[in-house]
Amino acid sequence: MGDINLDRFTSLIRLRIAAHDAHYAGNLVDGAKMLQLFGDVATELLIRSDGDEGLFVAYDNVQFLAPVNAGDYIEATGRIVSMGRTSRKMEFEARKVIVPAGIAGQVSAADVLAEPIVVCKASGTCVVPANCQRFKR
Repeated sequence: MGDINLDRFTSLIRLRIAAHDAHYAGNLVDGAKMLQLFGDVATELLIRSDGDEGLFVAYDNVQFLAPVNAGDYIEATGRIVSMGRTSRKMEFEARKVIVPAGIAGQVSAADVLAEPIVVCKASGTCVVPANCQRFKR
């Protein structure tokens, strides 16, 4: 869509993964938690682009690249990469930026990673019905 600057349609969420998010042994978190974060990112992107939450209709690619554990801090980012009349193609990435230090007797110790670890990548499509789009192009 010619004059639309897609660079302005980005989102970032950063949060600590809580102990109650751990689903498996070793405080491992279910990969679906990353998809939940991507859903929240997508919602913000649609609000920014169209003034409406829209609907997430499909993921076309999801890659789980590294484990996520309780206590990790995750940054989930997303951007709109193309826009149709009602569809919005998006790409997402989740990175681990802080991890528990694992120091015996100091359970509150944590380390900021020198380089974030990409834990998940995905792409998908959302739709905002034409009658719900509040911003004209």
